[in-house]
Amino acid sequence: MHCRKEYENLRKQCRRKLKRNDRGFKAKEAAEISSAEVSGDLSQVMDSPRLEDVASSRRSPSAEQGNLAAEDSDCPAQAPQGSDSILEGDGGSVVTYEDGLAGDTESSDSDSSEEPEIAESFLATEFTGENDFHLPSWGNSSPSEIESKLKLQKDEDFATWQRIMRVDAVRANGEWIMYSPSQAAVPEMKARRLAESVGLQDYDHLEPNRIFHAARLVTILEAYALYDPEIGYCQGMSDLLSPIIAVMEEDFLAFWCFVGFMKKARHNFRLDEVGIRRQLGIVSKIIKCKDSHLYKHLEKLQAEDCFFVYRMVVVLFRRELDLDQTLCLWEVMWADQAAIRAGIARSAWGRMRLRAPPSDDLLLYAIAACVLQRRKLIIEKYSSMDEIMRECNSMAGQLDVWKLLDDAHDLVVNLHDKI
Repeated sequence: MHCRKEYENLRKQCRRKLKRNDRGFKAKEAAEISSAEVSGDLSQVMDSPRLEDVASSRRSPSAEQGNLAAEDSDCPAQAPQGSDSILEGDGGSVVTYEDGLAGDTESSDSDSSEEPEIAESFLATEFTGENDFHLPSWGNSSPSEIESKLKLQKDEDFATWQRIMRVDAVRANGEWIMYSPSQAAVPEMKARRLAESVGLQDYDHLEPNRIFHAARLVTILEAYALYDPEIGYCQGMSDLLSPIIAVMEEDFLAFWCFVGFMKKARHNFRLDEVGIRRQLGIVSKIIKCKDSHLYKHLEKLQAEDCFFVYRMVVVLFRRELDLDQTLCLWEVMWADQAAIRAGIARSAWGRMRLRAPPSDDLLLYAIAACVLQRRKLIIEKYSSMDEIMRECNSMAGQLDVWKLLDDAHDLVVNLHDKI
């Protein structure tokens, strides 16, 4: 009951922010039109894109330096979504609903109530010492002025996240929808009502079930952006939520499952990329230990950092596997992690006659196995990292998840003491 209440409180704040953002946009649009009328030129207003059409996102430091991105590769988790990126391939993400139909119809009185905003407790941060350099320079502003400016910045961040979510949601892969018959058969009116409640746009070309899932995706991701404002929303998070939504019909349950999932995956979306770089380093080390010839070829191409598997790491093979395969791989990974938490460590695996010791990094062994399966092709035909990246980003539908897991477990058995 407490979990449902907390989720509903987050959704109330999302609706308040949506209303504030809409009012702010309309005021800005009116000011632009008024200014244009004074000058007698409306072209600047008519030609400028609506804010909802802008798909900008936080960029990672390395992306800003320009060293992450091949033109038709799938761009990193924080790359701008308006362009083709590392995470773009099948265009996929999907997602959930309940409060849009009930909660989103509440009166304006409830929205303007003085109920304390739960998000403020999540958003509150102590800015001391090492974190101070991240703050904007606001001169001699008073504490109340700084608080007001911080709140404005949070609203602007949230509005940006909303725009990116909507783009991702509309481009969601429809494959996941048919997994749930009740969601697949959703009435059009119900789907459109929910879409309107979360400000979804440009969805007229979608079937009702696709509209419904896109709106559910935005619904849950908005709540998560308030719950974890340090991460907010980055491209790729919708991919991780998709399988959860496909098997869970209640939004608040799907939300808390996603929160638990993100405790393990959120480091993939940090701007400093420490988590991603650690994982890519492990993939590189596995390849080096298993196949020195392949590794030397990667060194020759300046690809030994294994950036070409970036997308696989960020979204846990979601773009390369179908729904059933994704759930299979993830459940095996979770079983390994549960075994470690239960105390079945590597020292005990032999006594228990397990084929391979449980590993927190089974995903990374699977990614290395995927690359090793293509060693001949990479060595003989590819002469740049971009070519290898294109190969890795075109694997959708070509992978045998059981062969992948078998090879990954073989690598764990042979290399777990060396990695």
